[in-house]
Amino acid sequence: MNEILKAMEERRSVRKFKPDMPRREDLEAIIEAGLYAASAMGKQSAIAVAVTNRELRDRISDDNRKIGGWGEGFDPFYGAPAILIVLAPKNWPNRVYDGSLMMGNMMLAAHSLGLGSIWIHRAREEFETDAGRKLLADLGIEGEWEGVGHCAVGYVDGELPPAAERRADRVFWVE
Repeated sequence: MNEILKAMEERRSVRKFKPDMPRREDLEAIIEAGLYAASAMGKQSAIAVAVTNRELRDRISDDNRKIGGWGEGFDPFYGAPAILIVLAPKNWPNRVYDGSLMMGNMMLAAHSLGLGSIWIHRAREEFETDAGRKLLADLGIEGEWEGVGHCAVGYVDGELPPAAERRADRVFWVE
């Protein structure tokens, strides 16, 4: 089977990660795959913020936890040591589509490199806060950005979950 199609069928969302940080070269390759995602009008509007600093990662996790309404101590990133945050310009009408394609490419790339990943939401809410806007400003990222998602990445702790059976009523042919 074609390797890309195989990765698409085998990739799963991971909800338990080992604490070991993936190699920087692997994270760079994952981000590069995201940068090559299709984008509306070829604008390449979406950007990635790679968070490998444990203190910042934990602070973002706690902000995400609070937005999600979970109790103290819950980690919405399931222990993943690296968080790749995808954002897109607020004024770009295709921001969510462009960012979603970037997220998909990054999750497939992570799988192809033997790493696990999961898309975690609430990035939009995070970057609407003063803390989120300050983080971007501190990184030199100017303008108004909308968080699209977090690609939590790391080594899988355990086995990948099995694929759910695909529903049969999702394809309609017009010939």
